[in-house]
Amino acid sequence: MFDHLSTTRRYFLGQCTGISLGAMAAGGLLQGHALGQQPKARNEHGGLADLPHHDVKAKRVIYLTQSGGPSQIELYDHKPDMHKWAGKDLPEEIRQGQRLTTMTAGKAQLVMPSHAKFRQWGESGATVSEWLPHIGAVADDLCFVKSMHSEYINHAPAMTFMMTGSQIPGRPSVGAWASYGLGSPNRDLPDYVVLVSKMQRPSDQPLYNYYWGNGFLPSRYQGVKFRNASEPVLYLEDPDGLPREMRRKLLDGIGQLNKLKSRKSGDPEIEARTRQFEMAYRMQASVPELTDLSDEPEEVFELYGPDSRRPGSYAANCILARRLAERGVRFTQLFHPDWDHHSRLSTWCVARCRDTDQATAALITDLKRRGLLEDTLVVWGGEFGRGVAGQGNWNTPSAGRDHHPRCFTYWMAGGGVKAGYTHGATDDFSYNVAEGHVHVHDLQATILHLLGIDHEQLTYRYQGRDFRLTDVHGKVVHDIVS
Repeated sequence: MFDHLSTTRRYFLGQCTGISLGAMAAGGLLQGHALGQQPKARNEHGGLADLPHHDVKAKRVIYLTQSGGPSQIELYDHKPDMHKWAGKDLPEEIRQGQRLTTMTAGKAQLVMPSHAKFRQWGESGATVSEWLPHIGAVADDLCFVKSMHSEYINHAPAMTFMMTGSQIPGRPSVGAWASYGLGSPNRDLPDYVVLVSKMQRPSDQPLYNYYWGNGFLPSRYQGVKFRNASEPVLYLEDPDGLPREMRRKLLDGIGQLNKLKSRKSGDPEIEARTRQFEMAYRMQASVPELTDLSDEPEEVFELYGPDSRRPGSYAANCILARRLAERGVRFTQLFHPDWDHHSRLSTWCVARCRDTDQATAALITDLKRRGLLEDTLVVWGGEFGRGVAGQGNWNTPSAGRDHHPRCFTYWMAGGGVKAGYTHGATDDFSYNVAEGHVHVHDLQATILHLLGIDHEQLTYRYQGRDFRLTDVHGKVVHDIVS
């Protein structure tokens, strides 16, 4: 009856008929939905038909991911009295026996005051480091959250948790959830685009693909990483000698075969693959037009800084993020690594600030003057912050800071958040949250809320359970919503 080469378990079950409970369960599992549940209706943008759940404040997100743990003590969380404790043991009532990494556990926790000076900026009077003068200059457009906290103290689990709501790889990323829920009005570009900075020096900090992965969602919702190369998306270009009309006929034929296979097997990935083929075909024209910055006027490069002309730089990626926002892409995520200041803090952190400060502020300015900031949510932050104790000899230029998830700073702009506002505060040592706690799940719930999504209602059934980005946690931080 069946060819032994094509008789897989999925294929066999796809041929079964009848109304037994086993057949019904198999059919439900094959479709990736709950038992007896029909595929959810989609809207014209490819999102769920019942979304948005409430008023939309942000139509799109640009997530500026600073990977490695930027030091809130040097950048945003000004503690002017900390110098009184320089070189002294961190009080036990502050530390409270909290976990340290293996790099500093068992070693003296000697307080190291900030290496940077601070000043107040704009009418809001927000305190921002001298190392970030351009971001300081747009502080009145920003909403600072100085009371972020997480459970995870090492990079990969902490970043995985920040991106997916779980420290264990395999869950969908926040961008994939947004793509699944809302789709995108642009049919010629992916819903979710990822841009990774091309560093001018070797980076020893890995950025894993599952940070922007689709997890158990259909593969069409994973982030599409644009490479810093002449071919931004691999395998997008046609081979030499293949005319475009032949490519069109080839895709039409593959599409017809896939429809036949899909009817027999019930595998949703077949339809997803067909859509990806079609998207790739359209991207052959849209991606080169997007990534060609030659049509940008000189003043744009001057605004974003001298590094903006270098392909793949953080600054150039910020320009691409604005261009993606103009084209209606739902979720754009930039990754800039090496914010890991275990040593040489005053030079290493300054270098990362120099990489990102002007371009980040330029992105805010550029979006605002084009009328895009109002409905574009810009998010800035890493996976955790840095601790107050010096790593190494605290009183030398070689000193650094270890990982610290107990408190750190994020900021957001546009997209329905309060401008010129600071939420939350830390203790005198920037060690614990003192007021306005915002957990990682709270941040995720708030991002979805601004997109018009109730985080408790955006679920996907997998292995017999309804999953969501925030698991069974998360509260919207209404205090920062305008």
